[in-house]
Amino acid sequence: MRRKADNTALADRLTPDASRLTATLRVTEIFFSLQGETSRTGLPTVFIRLTGCPLRCGYCDTAYAFHGGTTMPIAAVLDATAEYRTRYVTVTGGEPLAQKNCHALMTALCERGYSVSLETSGAIDVSEVDARVSRILDIKTPGSGEVSKNMWGNLAHLNARDELKFVLCGEADYLWAKEQLDQRALAAICPVLFSPAYRDLDAGLLADWILRDQLPVRLQTQLHKQLWGEEPGR
Repeated sequence: MRRKADNTALADRLTPDASRLTATLRVTEIFFSLQGETSRTGLPTVFIRLTGCPLRCGYCDTAYAFHGGTTMPIAAVLDATAEYRTRYVTVTGGEPLAQKNCHALMTALCERGYSVSLETSGAIDVSEVDARVSRILDIKTPGSGEVSKNMWGNLAHLNARDELKFVLCGEADYLWAKEQLDQRALAAICPVLFSPAYRDLDAGLLADWILRDQLPVRLQTQLHKQLWGEEPGR
C-alpha cells in the first residue's frame, strides 16, 4: 500500500527552512561594497540586487535591474552572500518586494545572523517584512515622477529601527518634503534622510536649506558614487 506521504508535494514534506531555501528569485547581481547610504554608511556590506521594478523614477540609477537577471534558489543566494566576511546585508533592486520570495530571503538571512536592511520604494506594502529587518523606505517626491505611487499606509508599520528617505531633485522637492515632514510628524516615527539626486541638486545647497530651516533630518550623500562614480556593482 502506498503511504500517504508519497502523495505529498515535496515542499510540504520539507522543513520550513528547507522549503524556503528551494524558492527562487530573479537576481541582477550580488556584490560586496561599502554601504553608501543610510545610517550604515561606510560599513562593508553584501548587496543582493533583485530584478524588476514597477516604478520608473526620473533619477533612477539602476535601470539595468529592470529586466534580465538570473534565476537563483535562495540557497544559492545565501552561499554567494557567505563568501564575504561581513554581518551586513542589504536587499535592494529594482524594487525587491515586487518578488514575493523576497520575504523568504530576508527571513533566511536573519536566521543566519545577518544584520539585514531592505531598500524599498514605498509603493508596496511593508507590513509583512520580517521584524528583524531594517526597512529603508523611499518617499517619492514630485520630481521623481512617481509621487502618486506613495503608499502612505506604510508609515503605520514603521518603527525606530527603520528609516525614511527623500531623494530631492530641487527646491520644489525640498519644500514638498519639508511639508510632509511637518504634517505627518515623520521624525517621530524613525530617522529621516534627505538626499540630493545625483547631478540634479548640489549637496551643499541642500545642507544650507536644512540648517536654515533647522530640520530634524540627516543629510545623506551617496558615498559609493563619490568613490566610484556610477559604476554598476559598486
